[in-house]
Amino acid sequence: MAGVVMLWRVDPDARGHGTHEQFGMDPCSWPIAYGFPCPTCGCTTAACHLVHGNVLQAFVTQPFGMLAAGAGVLLGAHALWCLARRRSFVDLLVRLPFWRIVAAATALLLLAWGYKCLVWQP
Repeated sequence: MAGVVMLWRVDPDARGHGTHEQFGMDPCSWPIAYGFPCPTCGCTTAACHLVHGNVLQAFVTQPFGMLAAGAGVLLGAHALWCLARRRSFVDLLVRLPFWRIVAAATALLLLAWGYKCLVWQP
């Protein structure tokens, strides 16, 4: 919930990356050092768009970031639901196919990074 509140309080960077700088973090050094974006470039901006209700813009900005933020929001909501119903949140986690999720997330991250490299504008 804290992450959602933090993202709600800032505006998504119009460049499609760099929203994390509004939290006092340094600009990403990958573009300076390598001339192309890092694998998670735009994830914070995509998450910020998602929290503000701009789902399509979140996806266009960084597909993996939008999906990861959406999963985080859903897991947070499920955790609150479990808390309210006095059920264990861990019961869900142990039933999930962990390594398949990790493999799929890694593949999605790499695909989204390739997409971000294609649409990159410093």
